[in-house]
Amino acid sequence: MKPEIVRKESIHPVEMLPGIVRRTLAYGDRGMLVETTLTKGAEMPEHKHPHEQITYVLRGKLELVIGGEPVILTPGDSVLVPGNVPHSGIAYEETVVLDTFAPPREDYK
Repeated sequence: MKPEIVRKESIHPVEMLPGIVRRTLAYGDRGMLVETTLTKGAEMPEHKHPHEQITYVLRGKLELVIGGEPVILTPGDSVLVPGNVPHSGIAYEETVVLDTFAPPREDYK
C-alpha cells in the first residue's frame, strides 16, 4: 500500500460551532486523526458518539468533563474518551488538540 500524504494547506477547515474549527487529517479503515482549534472561551456542548476518542493537547488549556468527571488538560496531556460516554469541553485559552477516533467518524470525512 502506498502512503497517502495529507497536506494541511489542502484541507478545508470546518467550523463545527462558534470558535471551534476542525481539520480532518489522515484516516483509514480503523482510525482517524483530526486537528481541532478552539478560541478562548469556546464551548463544546455535552455529546456522545460510539467512537473511542483520544485527545492530545498541542497548545492551550482545555477542561473536559467526561462521564461527569472534570479534567484539565495542558500541552502534552492526553485522555481517552470511551465510546458512548457523554463529554463536553471549554477552552480556557486558544487551544489546539489532535483527536484520534476509532473507528473513523463518517461525518468527519
